[in-house]
Amino acid sequence: MVEFTKYQGLGNDFILIDNRHQFEPILDATTAIKMCDRNFGIGADGVIFLLPGKDDSDYTMIIYNSDGSEPEMCGNGIRCLAQFIASKTGIESAGTKYSILTGAGIIVPVLQENNQVRVDMGFPQLTAAKIPTTLAKADEKVVNVPMTVDSQTWYVTCVSMGNPHCITFVDDVEEIALAEIGKKFEHHEVFPQRTNTEFIQVVNKSYLKMKVWERGAGATLACGTGACASVVAGVLNGKCDNLCTIELPGGNLTIEWNQSDGKVYMTGPAQEVFSGNYLV
Repeated sequence: MVEFTKYQGLGNDFILIDNRHQFEPILDATTAIKMCDRNFGIGADGVIFLLPGKDDSDYTMIIYNSDGSEPEMCGNGIRCLAQFIASKTGIESAGTKYSILTGAGIIVPVLQENNQVRVDMGFPQLTAAKIPTTLAKADEKVVNVPMTVDSQTWYVTCVSMGNPHCITFVDDVEEIALAEIGKKFEHHEVFPQRTNTEFIQVVNKSYLKMKVWERGAGATLACGTGACASVVAGVLNGKCDNLCTIELPGGNLTIEWNQSDGKVYMTGPAQEVFSGNYLV
């Protein structure tokens, strides 16, 4: 039997497990898949383990997606993890911050008022080798580059926020057949580690609408790293300001690509849903 707490950040939902007693997850990927099943399990987009810190971090974060794959990072997930840590330590005051080691390096979330969490997401990576993708030479950026998917040409911009993102700007996100096209982007041969895909509608320079297909999870209600990558892509293409509201199916995020320090900052909610015990 394993204790868990369910959290959601804009409808992107996760099963949180306190794993601070050891450095390896207490459950394997196969069990995580079963837990995430929305008919036969708890139901979630992923399982997040809170592990002891290392490499000068306070804690370590490991995630299994609903398909059992292990992403480097998750923006909505790390906000949920910050709230989970606060509930476990009993220190829930605004301004409390944590350094959390992820597959994308150390990420620093800071608690805010009203269940909001502001996260220092670090520096976006822009060269093809860092993303990774073969859409350009290794040391070149991938900005507004043509790519053929399902016999249609899309103009894409690629950004890594510690995990790969492919962003394309469209006139109306509601017209995107996400369930059909999303997996074709994810598994396209130009992305050797697969990719997350964001379809972005520019409402105005400071307001974007987004639909997302997440690598390993499919269509979700929100993606924090995807929102960050999309603002970076928008700035690179001259389509948006460096500070934007991103409207996702699950709600809004505030994203800033700070031009003074070069980092991306994400602010959004994370809330506890329920706790329980899972029979393994």
